[in-house]
Amino acid sequence: MLLDSHTHIDLREFEDDRDRVIHRARESGVVAIIDIGIDIASSEAAIALAEKYDYVFATVGIHPHDASKVTESDIARLEELVKHSKVVAVGEIGLDFYRNRSSKESQIESFKRQLGLAAKTGLPVVIHSRNTRDEVFDILKEWVAGLKVSEKPVGVLHCFSNDAELGRKYIDMGFLISFAGPVTYPKSSAASVAKEIPLENMLIETDCPFLTPQRHRGKRNEPSYVSYVASRIAEVKGMPVESVAEVTAANAIGLFRLPIKQVVER
Repeated sequence: MLLDSHTHIDLREFEDDRDRVIHRARESGVVAIIDIGIDIASSEAAIALAEKYDYVFATVGIHPHDASKVTESDIARLEELVKHSKVVAVGEIGLDFYRNRSSKESQIESFKRQLGLAAKTGLPVVIHSRNTRDEVFDILKEWVAGLKVSEKPVGVLHCFSNDAELGRKYIDMGFLISFAGPVTYPKSSAASVAKEIPLENMLIETDCPFLTPQRHRGKRNEPSYVSYVASRIAEVKGMPVESVAEVTAANAIGLFRLPIKQVVER
């Protein structure tokens, strides 16, 4: 039982064969797919996909790349979208000081406002963090301390790219750590970090169409390829791939509060 906890199948890269991609994932053992919003349009598209497929769920949020363009009407629209029954998290939100497509000040403001929305609704968060080790950690530490409900996990660090020491600090705070295609790359440190992160605190993802696993690198990624992530983690941990698949799926079900029993039975 596999679960792809982070996809972007609403993007134009899947325009010609989106339905086939989704069915292929299902046939390969992927029991559920989380489609991640990165702006208002993609959040709405993710919800539309979730309405079409029982086993697709949506998140809504505005990526840090677009923080400088966020308007009050965007925030108001997010407040409406989070009410949808198939929306399971606020995200992808966070900070990206690598590409700096938005000012640092606007990124921080947008991040905090969306964290506030998550706190208000009780939804978990999907966090993007690139070249922002201390800033994201400090903001999330303050946010978690202010939560009125202590239900955990409270979110996930998507496509984790820091060291295991920081990963354990996030786990102590109530977050899960997610790994994607880079765990399969020969020159990436992700596999060694994944080896040290407890499986019970881990998710797996594709982040498709990006970060294609090594075996298909150079081609478009898709949800069925999440099996390669599971296989590599099983290899470095010295355990059956079935265990990695089942535990990480159960972790995602718990984080996103998915009605997965009904989904699997269908």
